[in-house]
This record gives sequence, structure tokens and C-alpha cells, in this order.
Amino acid sequence: MPKQNTYKPRRERIYDWMARENIAMVMLEDTEGRRDSNVRWLSGQPGNALLFLSVERKSLLVPWDINLAKIYADADHILAYADFDRMPVKACRKAADFFKLPSDSKIELPPVTSYPRFLKFIEAFGGFDLLCRDEGVLPELEKLRSVKDDAEINLYRRAAAITDDLIDALEKLLRQGKIRTETDAAVFIDTESRKRGCEGTGFETLAAGPSRSFAIHAFPAYSGESFGGKGLSILDFGLACSGYTTDVTLTVARDLSKAQEKLLALVEKAYKLALSGLKPGTSAADVAAAVDKAFAKAGKAMPHALGHGIGLDPHEGPAMRNRDDNHWVLEPGMVIAVEPGLYDPLLGGCRLENDVLITENGVEMLTHSRIIRL
Repeated sequence: MPKQNTYKPRRERIYDWMARENIAMVMLEDTEGRRDSNVRWLSGQPGNALLFLSVERKSLLVPWDINLAKIYADADHILAYADFDRMPVKACRKAADFFKLPSDSKIELPPVTSYPRFLKFIEAFGGFDLLCRDEGVLPELEKLRSVKDDAEINLYRRAAAITDDLIDALEKLLRQGKIRTETDAAVFIDTESRKRGCEGTGFETLAAGPSRSFAIHAFPAYSGESFGGKGLSILDFGLACSGYTTDVTLTVARDLSKAQEKLLALVEKAYKLALSGLKPGTSAADVAAAVDKAFAKAGKAMPHALGHGIGLDPHEGPAMRNRDDNHWVLEPGMVIAVEPGLYDPLLGGCRLENDVLITENGVEMLTHSRIIRL
């Protein structure tokens, strides 16, 4: 993703929020044990960095790998993490000095900051007003990131095209009998995605043959068990392109019983129903509720949400679930993975998942996963 005119406009929207909230500085941390993809969304740095934003509309990136930052990152100032002995508290204190913050300023810390570490921040900051809360900058970032900008949408179209290419290749190999095990499928996806310029998979591939497809997420994620044999097999994967992941699931069906055919038909019907309800201004919870109601009418229940937003993280806003606390309303620019599924300990499971872009008129299909009948 090009640096110019991509990251600065995003930071400007956070500066506006900071001004409204009277926050002098925000600290975001993307390090081992405290991962936060907002650092990449706001600066382009692939990972392992601290990002400090000042209400005076200046940014300071503190990366672990300064050489990598010079290639990928966009920030007003970049200083090596080693300059601060690779200590977040020390880096934050120096950032406050760098921005010349008054001693009574409000500073927002990451909400994942532990209480012992928070005490160290208090000790280092004296008279500053330190905030560590759930309802801080992160909900604002979640809301902003749920609606993709033009650069993100273009990335998704490219990532989706590569994903579709792999789906086609997988189907061909399955029909030729060249993918026999769960491991065959997973290794093929990882290898071929990198050959096509992706960063790899956006999350661990879930490949479950007929003996393991009864689980929503098979454990382990894939094994040496048979894949694509008699019954229902599930393959759930995503490709990461410039950090942004797709998320698709295809079901492979072979020599099904009548009960398995019924399970498959219910999922396909629910999938079409879900797509028909995706429109701007529609409640995400209402779409999910309609699908749950359709399953219930057939005496079935889906044990997970209908779907979720995707982006730099495999799960982002909006949430596509039938719950009272789901207040998301669909907007143009949202990219959503829609994934109805049913699972039975004896029959196995089936899921159909594709990524869609909400548009002014409805949806644009980005990926084209499907039921593969062998």
C-alpha cells in the first residue's frame, strides 16, 4: 500500500477524536503479547512497534526494526526502539517530552496494559493524567476501520482474485485426486499464496475431513487425516495481502446420505438468505436473526455468528450476530465474511463462507467459494 495519502488522513481522524476528548497523547503498542494492528493501519509498519500520536497532529513511530520501518512506515518522526532500551514505559515518557506535553496532560495508554505495568507508568509520569480504559481510542478505531477506504477496497479486490484463483486450483486438484489429506490442502494454500505475492495465510488454515468436520474449528487445525473422501469436508482459509486477509470456507461433498444432503441444503438456503439481507442501513443483528430463524424453523441451530467484518485482523467490525448488544448498522465500504454453517457429531459439518463488500446498492461479491461436489 503506498505511503502517500494513505496513513496521514487516517491519523487526522484520530487527532480530531483526541481534540474532542481533550487527550494530549495516545500510545498504541504492537509487540509480542500485546498485538494491535491499529499501529499498521495508522502507519504502515508491519509490526513490532510503538506509535505515539499527539493532539498537535504529529506522530512518532518507535519500531523494533528501524530498517524495516524505513521501507514500510509512514510517520512524522521515526526513532529506534533501542534508543529507549526497548522499554515501553521509558519510550512513552520520552515521547511526552518529545511532544513537549504540559505536565497535567491526559495520556491514553493501551487498555491491555497490566496493573503492575500501569503502576510503573504512574511512577514515571508524575503529574500527568494517565488513562487506561476500554472505552477510549480503540472503539473509535474499530468504528473507523469497519468502513474501508479506497486503498483498502482495491487491496481486497486483488486479494479476493488470488483467493478465487486458489479455490479453482483446489477444486481441480481435488477432482484429480491430488489432494488426499488435510495437510495436502493446507500446505498447498500456504505455498501457492506466497508464490502469488501474498504474505501467506491471514490465519491458520482449518482443514477438516469427513472424520473431523463436525467441529466448528477442528482441533488440531489440520492433520494427516483424509480430506475430500465420503461425507463432508470443510476447508476454511484466508490469504493476507499487504496485511489484509480474506476469509472463505468451502465444503467438499462426496457420496452424501439423505441427512447430509439436507444439512447441506439448509446451509445453502441460509447463505442465500443472508446475502439478500445485506443492504446499507440494515441492522447487522436483524440479518443474523433472520438466518437463525430459518435454521430454527428446520429444527436446527447455528452455533456461531453469521459472520464478521475483516481487514488487518481476521475478525473486525461489524459483528454479524444475533445478540441484543449488537448495534452495528451496515454501511457502504464494509467488507464482511458471511459464513452460515451447521455441524453434527455423526453427519459431519458444512459451512459456506464468502467475502462481500457493502455498496450503495447492496453487495459486491469479492470471493466465490462454493460447495464442491465430487
